[in-house]
Amino acid sequence: MANFVPVRKEQHQNLKLASKRDLAHAAGQHIVSLTAAEYAQASASFPVLLVKNPESPRYRSVAMLGLEAGENLYYKDDKWSGLSLPQSIGMAPFALGLDPDKENTLTACVDIDSALVAEDKELALFEADGKESELLANVQNSLGRLYENEKMTENFIKELEENDLLQELELNIDLSSGEKKKLTGIFTVNEDKVKALADDKVLDFHKRGLFVPIYAMLGSLGQMNRLVQLRNLTGKAQISNIQIAPLAKEEVKEGVAES
Repeated sequence: MANFVPVRKEQHQNLKLASKRDLAHAAGQHIVSLTAAEYAQASASFPVLLVKNPESPRYRSVAMLGLEAGENLYYKDDKWSGLSLPQSIGMAPFALGLDPDKENTLTACVDIDSALVAEDKELALFEADGKESELLANVQNSLGRLYENEKMTENFIKELEENDLLQELELNIDLSSGEKKKLTGIFTVNEDKVKALADDKVLDFHKRGLFVPIYAMLGSLGQMNRLVQLRNLTGKAQISNIQIAPLAKEEVKEGVAES
């Protein structure tokens, strides 16, 4: 369990970051947060989807890294095989969190229980005179950009909802053993509804660049076949077929987000 605390000179003057980035913290993550700004690049490696628990109205934008909980098919033997790395993974062991000293203010936080930070590591967060190091300044800038991209992603999802452009999918998986599995609770854009948008809405979406993440998301569904390839290389139960289809209205929702 991560233990994030605000980065403070008084407590972390001697704290350092490992020079070698270890992605072991992502080994058991089958979905990870992804911002809309990353869709175009991420779509060449992963299915890009929205997930939602039935009990919550909130959608979460994610890259799908595995076909079941605890399965990251892009991280093996300490190596990352994706063509891109989601920023949410790459920022570890840092994250934005609320500043306990300033109301409604976000600040850089560090997971002090992470194996990537300790006083005997190589890269200092603070200089000998107590000033923030260039490393920490770059981390703060990256966290700021990530926050802005997350806000933009929330607005993008809201736009899709308001224009009724989302559709829930069901993922039907056939195992060579004869077993069948079904995943629901995953959403993408309804391409037919996108094509049916009024001309003024099309122009508006085009001017605001919304079609780039929309079609990146749609195109990324082809990466489900990549997930099957990677899964079948693991030695686990082989997948003989996978199908993606719009969820029938009467289907019982199981959900992938918490699976």
